[in-house]
Amino acid sequence: MPIVVVANPKGGVGKTTLSTNVAGYYASRGHTVMLGDVDRQQSSALWLRLRPPTARPIHTWEVSHDQIARPPKEATHVVLDTPAGLHGKRFKDVLKLANKVIVPLQPSIFDIYATRDFLDELTETRRAAVGIVGMRVDPRTIAADKLAEFVASLDLPVLGYLRDTQNYIHLAARGLTLFDVAPWRVEKDLQQWQGICDWLDR
Repeated sequence: MPIVVVANPKGGVGKTTLSTNVAGYYASRGHTVMLGDVDRQQSSALWLRLRPPTARPIHTWEVSHDQIARPPKEATHVVLDTPAGLHGKRFKDVLKLANKVIVPLQPSIFDIYATRDFLDELTETRRAAVGIVGMRVDPRTIAADKLAEFVASLDLPVLGYLRDTQNYIHLAARGLTLFDVAPWRVEKDLQQWQGICDWLDR
C-alpha cells in the first residue's frame, strides 16, 4: 500500500494543497484512498467535509496527534498531511509509515533556509523515496532562479514546479481537486502535475 507523506517544517508552503490533490489523483485512478491529517488545524479534514457526494470518494483516516497507527487495511492508497514544525519522535513515527515523502518548497529565501535541515535529515534516513515540488513558482522571477539553484545542490529529484493560480483556491473551497473537473479547465496545471503523477505511479 503506497503511503505518501507531505511534509515540510515550515508553515504556509502548500502542504494541504499538495495532499488533497495527491489524494484526488489517486481517487481519479479508481483507488480506495484515505487522507489523514496530523495537523492540529485539520485543513485536510475540513476539505474532506466540503467534498461533494458526487465526487470520487476519498475517505477520512482518523489520526491521533500523539500516536500515529498504521492505516486501515481497506485502503489501497494513503496520503498524510502533516503540520508545520514536525520533528523529533512524531517525525520519525510518520517517516516509518511512509513509502514516499513529498516536500513542498516555495521560492523564498526564508522557506529555503527553513527547509534545508529537514531535507538533510530526510536524505540521511533514506527510509522513503523523497521528491521536491516547487510551489507558487513564477519562472520569470529571481526567486525562482534561487529556488532552482538550491534544489540543484540537493541529491533529490524535483517532481515539478506549480504555478501560483486561483484554480487551487477555487477548487479547494468546493472540496475538489484538479482531477475532479474537466481537463480543459485546468490544462496548464495538469501539465505541471505530470511529473508528480509519474513519480507517484512508480
